[in-house]
Amino acid sequence: MKVLYALLCEQAQERHDGRLDVHGVFHQLYAPAFPAQQDRMTLAVAVEWEPQERGKIDFSIELMDPSRSPALSITGHTDVSDPPPFQGPPQTRLVMPLDGVVFPSEGTYAFELVIAGERQRLAPLHLIRDPGAN
Repeated sequence: MKVLYALLCEQAQERHDGRLDVHGVFHQLYAPAFPAQQDRMTLAVAVEWEPQERGKIDFSIELMDPSRSPALSITGHTDVSDPPPFQGPPQTRLVMPLDGVVFPSEGTYAFELVIAGERQRLAPLHLIRDPGAN
């Protein structure tokens, strides 16, 4: 398994031609105080699978707080099959809108992909205290 991309943005939308339109990529959020809430953000991830990785694959995506404790966990699965002729390796693409996420403290948070007990760090998110932020 190889992560092709992982990013946080304001909005992402898959197109019919297989491309992804992304708007407002960020890796830092500012808040006047903590806990802080982000009304909406989107996590976009693409994973490419190796030839031996086929079938139903269970996974979770966890948001780890600065102390490395899970602040949010999303579980799911993907069905990976052989690609049709004239195609590259199979991929799983996730576009996950996240609403009302609460960040208890400032510091660096990280999204991680967990498959069969193995963790792959995805996108970091730095929460920064700024008394002038709205």
